[in-house]
Amino acid sequence: MKLKLHWQILISLAIAVPAGYISGRDGAIFGITFYAIYGFIGTLFLNALKMIIVPLIASSIVSGVAGIGGTQGLGRLGGKTVVYYLTTSLMSILVGLFMVNLFAPGIIDGQPARDVLGLSNAQTAAVAAKVGAHGIHDLAGVFLSIVPPNIIQAAVDGQMLGLIFFSILFGFFISRIDSPQAEVQYNFWQGLFGVMMRITDLVIRFAPLGVFGLVAKVVAGLKGPELAALAGSLGLFALTVILALAVHAFISLPLLLRFIGRVRPTRHFRAMAPALLTAFSTASSSATLPLTIECVEKNAGVSNRTSSFVLPLGATVNMDGTALYECVAAMFIAQSYGLDLSFVQQFTIVLVALLTSIGVAGIPSASLVAIAIILTTIGLPAEGIGLILAVDRVLDMLRTSVNVFSDSCGAVIIGRLEGEHDILGERSPAVVRS
Repeated sequence: MKLKLHWQILISLAIAVPAGYISGRDGAIFGITFYAIYGFIGTLFLNALKMIIVPLIASSIVSGVAGIGGTQGLGRLGGKTVVYYLTTSLMSILVGLFMVNLFAPGIIDGQPARDVLGLSNAQTAAVAAKVGAHGIHDLAGVFLSIVPPNIIQAAVDGQMLGLIFFSILFGFFISRIDSPQAEVQYNFWQGLFGVMMRITDLVIRFAPLGVFGLVAKVVAGLKGPELAALAGSLGLFALTVILALAVHAFISLPLLLRFIGRVRPTRHFRAMAPALLTAFSTASSSATLPLTIECVEKNAGVSNRTSSFVLPLGATVNMDGTALYECVAAMFIAQSYGLDLSFVQQFTIVLVALLTSIGVAGIPSASLVAIAIILTTIGLPAEGIGLILAVDRVLDMLRTSVNVFSDSCGAVIIGRLEGEHDILGERSPAVVRS
């Protein structure tokens, strides 16, 4: 039997730790150090992630927005959906930002975890100088980059905010041109998105090798006591993410269900249990989508008109758990480098996390692509992703469950606002108010 991806990653982790510890920095074969081999494997995996960023995000957003733009009744229903998704994504990011500042997982015994994580002083000094150049004077530049003068150059330079904005506009106006041309455009972008999903899946299949290289390289430069501290730092990072996800899933979203949707959150948890378990096991909101629709329609009682519009859009653009994770991960890496980010820099992380979460594919570990964008935007090296890969798989399963649960909450709330009857056994809001 072929092992599932998460088992492959766990096995690679189990091999990487002793392999890196035994070989150290000086162990070599045929004159090539194992440390260099680990670095080559890890860098190759990171390059593959970077390679798919532009076409994946562009095709995902254009095809998603174009499909929705042609849906009947887009105006009212679409407006409520967009407002809900933006609101919950922003809420989740702010929860993550609060928790990571509260627990500071990148700080060990009052000191940055850079030494424990194998970051050299020269490297951290260069990163600090680069990040320090991003201040209040760059805030206007962040917004200006949303509308780039040359979209091709923006993509080449890794200015993803401009690419995302252009893709949204492009997808929206595809549905506003004549039918034959619109159909050709939509089919092209759908096909490109399908191809990019396959390529992304291929890259993610090599995640076990990438994890091995990145983790083994970190461990190779550590001594025994440092390994324990490393485990403690990553453990605190994972705990911070889990607590933040729990706050959003069990406090923020249920409050919206209770006071905006006027339904009982416990009923919705029971209705969505099969989809949430599937999301946890597959770590893919896209793969869970058919079951999500079935649970929302049959168990929760939302109409097909609402669920068929809200849920596919949510699987594409609404990534509450992913946006939260991106924010916490970027802050953890910054803390590990010993950087005290200003309010403007933290606001930049919030803004970029909100926008990049729109373009994250609903497949396992795809958020690593978005984290690379955030790190680049605030001046941190994308190689910092290697610090979190050891615990990424379990956290990926958890944040995917939160993504799916948020989508389903959106379908329930919007259905209630549209006046639908008997959702989760509750009367419509119009009946309640009478």
